[in-house]
Amino acid sequence: HDNPALDAARRSAARVYPVFVLDPRYLRPDPAAPSPGSARAGVARVRFLLESLRDLDARLRRLGSRLLVLRARDDVSDAVCAALKDWNIGKLCFESDTEPYALARDKRVTDFAAASGIEVFSPVSHTLFDPAEIIEKNGGRPPLTYQSFVATAGEPPKPVMEKYSELPPIGDTGGYELLPVPKLEELGYGDLSQEYIPPFRGGETEALKRMRESLQDKEWVAKFEKPKGDPSAFLKPATTVLSPYLKFGCLSARYFYHCIQDVYRSTKTHTKPPVSLAGQLLWRDFFYTVSFGTPNFHQMEGNKICKQIPWRENGELFVAWRDGRTGYPWIDAIMIQLRKWGWMHHLARHSVACFLTRGDLQGRDVFERLLIDSDWAINNGNWLWLSCSSFFYQYHRIYSPISFGKKYDPNGDYIRHFIPVLKDMPKEYIYEPWTAPLSVQEKARCIVGKDYPKPVVDHEAASKECRKRMEEAYASNRLGGNPVKGNSSNSSRRKFSDGGQDVPDSSMSKQPRKRS
Repeated sequence: HDNPALDAARRSAARVYPVFVLDPRYLRPDPAAPSPGSARAGVARVRFLLESLRDLDARLRRLGSRLLVLRARDDVSDAVCAALKDWNIGKLCFESDTEPYALARDKRVTDFAAASGIEVFSPVSHTLFDPAEIIEKNGGRPPLTYQSFVATAGEPPKPVMEKYSELPPIGDTGGYELLPVPKLEELGYGDLSQEYIPPFRGGETEALKRMRESLQDKEWVAKFEKPKGDPSAFLKPATTVLSPYLKFGCLSARYFYHCIQDVYRSTKTHTKPPVSLAGQLLWRDFFYTVSFGTPNFHQMEGNKICKQIPWRENGELFVAWRDGRTGYPWIDAIMIQLRKWGWMHHLARHSVACFLTRGDLQGRDVFERLLIDSDWAINNGNWLWLSCSSFFYQYHRIYSPISFGKKYDPNGDYIRHFIPVLKDMPKEYIYEPWTAPLSVQEKARCIVGKDYPKPVVDHEAASKECRKRMEEAYASNRLGGNPVKGNSSNSSRRKFSDGGQDVPDSSMSKQPRKRS
């Protein structure tokens, strides 16, 4: 659905080759990675991709075609260029991508196509709008506020929803080895425990089903208001969980947007952007546009919209955060859900990003690797936002890693599910188990410091110190100074935070201090 590249291919050719190339950059297993998967993708995202490919193949077969899966030895562009030459292709159709890695990859392919006399059609259909057009309309600069983006963008184009019952047949593939969509084990991941199987299945079929089920509840759609929602809801998440389907192209953002508009037209009132459901799709495009028009968007140095902040390094604290061993159950449960499921509620993401000072690229990298909906533009944009490095600057507004989760889930059911060692801890202590008397810990069969870690930071002290350092960094930026002092933006700068209050759509974190 809404695939103008495929639609153009089927209209203009007697033979169509639907190709997907397995990219070792994302799929090659890495035994040194901190959790199962490759260096750049956790196993949950790899599994979601493979499920999506199997569904795509099944849908293509119903149209008399099939998915041609190729395996790149090293560079995807080399595999595509070889197929273009060997199969004597006359026209190449693919959806454009704005991520720097994809731009460089696609340029190698299109340069080869141009030199070979191959026609190229690369429409914008992964987003609501063409980021280049938005930037041009805005005077050559990306809009840096949501409001200016929405005002510039206007209404998105309608999706391409042509109905057809068959595709042209596949042409001669010569001596190419056409692979079935591989299983995880066939990629070299080996046997994985059940705990690494998320409750979300990939594919267009599942995407459309999930979208229709979400939109059936018209009252819920009309009243949807981010950032409201229960971040502790895991058996039945409090959001659509459609972001991974948008990321992988299983669901068209334009189709989703126009389906939401159909619901709005059938209701008397509904929420508006930026908090509405349609508003979330506009947020997605906002980050895509800013990232496309901002050099070095993924780092601090050389990024003109990013404040230069001297993030403090502490590898031990960072690993504790990454692995869900901070000693703060709300934070640890979220990070464990991320590692096992590849997903967590947006307010849960805010909580853990607030606990680790955002702006730190190591934190960004963890999310980028583990999230099944990992998206270069959105992930970098949110870390810039939540670190108060760009877009949002109220660094004194902070999520509490204790009281924030408690107000949604006072019994701690979410924590008990993802941290079984705490399942018998009384609810009075479930968010602060270190405060439980030893007799209570013994009865719960969970001794803090032995069965579950002690807190890695003193929150009150860490929070106070962080706010002080952020204030100093902001003052230095205002005076035109550079507090980074030569540190590379790719170094592991990290710090921990504490909380006092939750914030509407973002927050900030604090400097780490080990407990004395």
